[in-house]
Amino acid sequence: MKKNQHAIEKKGLHPRNPHRFRYDFELLLNNCPELKNFVHANENRSGASEETIDFSNPDAVKALNKALLITYYDIQNWDIPSNYLCPPIPGRADYIHYLADLLATSNNGIIPEGENVVGLDIGIGANCIYPIIGNNAYGWSFVGADIDEDALQNCKKIIANNAKLIDVISLQLQVEPRFIFKNIILPEDTFAFTICNPPFHSSAEEAAKSALRKVNTLANKKSENPVLNFGGQQAELWCKGGELGFITQMIYESAKYPLQCLWFTTLVSKKDNLKSIYKILGKVSAVAIKTIDMAQGQKISRIVAWTFLSETQQKDWKF
Repeated sequence: MKKNQHAIEKKGLHPRNPHRFRYDFELLLNNCPELKNFVHANENRSGASEETIDFSNPDAVKALNKALLITYYDIQNWDIPSNYLCPPIPGRADYIHYLADLLATSNNGIIPEGENVVGLDIGIGANCIYPIIGNNAYGWSFVGADIDEDALQNCKKIIANNAKLIDVISLQLQVEPRFIFKNIILPEDTFAFTICNPPFHSSAEEAAKSALRKVNTLANKKSENPVLNFGGQQAELWCKGGELGFITQMIYESAKYPLQCLWFTTLVSKKDNLKSIYKILGKVSAVAIKTIDMAQGQKISRIVAWTFLSETQQKDWKF
């Protein structure tokens, strides 16, 4: 591979995102030799040959994640059980960096860094990605919550196998799955932010149909029984009411903790849900609402953030 081949910047990613350029497979393979089994040459639109992986292959996606985590985040031991969500790291990193910009608006334009900046990851899953990226980039601490005990057990393994994470990530099991913040935000807790990638679909059938379309598109062929390239358990992929139902519950619950979190945030994949989300935020009297657009290639999404603190209270927040 020519040295300048990976220097082409991808469209839409945050300026501080280390994955905004094409993957440097020479570097990644040097750090993670197991990725070699999945890298192949492919002809791009201009007719030139470039290295890539088959993104419809879940094993290839996981190997790429391992290589990225070793190379950019100093995570030497990372793995997830089969059929659990294997997140696309560039998109997850974008959320973290835009969140840092949001926090800076409440801190005289300076991104707050260090372990005293504590975030709450709702639905941490088995992969622990948001805390890993947030701690590496800005030194933040995290509480990761999930309704899946097996997912949390895998996070415990990741943390135990990477000493740098032991003191900066704690885990909490949500024992009442119908709730989001109840049982998790305790009276003595304060969080600089919450972060969440909510379940996208409203049923298992809807999730399966979406996966079929996605994998067939990536593999450029039709299959009635696709293997999910990014995986995912039920709680990660769907819930009653889908994305809007989950976020609605989150907003109503957030109003019960108005002084304990500076910025509540969530990813919103479906643009059509924004109108309803803004209406619900109005009902709970959110003081400020911000929508941050994100793009990764052809995929467009956004972060919606809200706070119950006045501008003065935001400025007085102690990081």
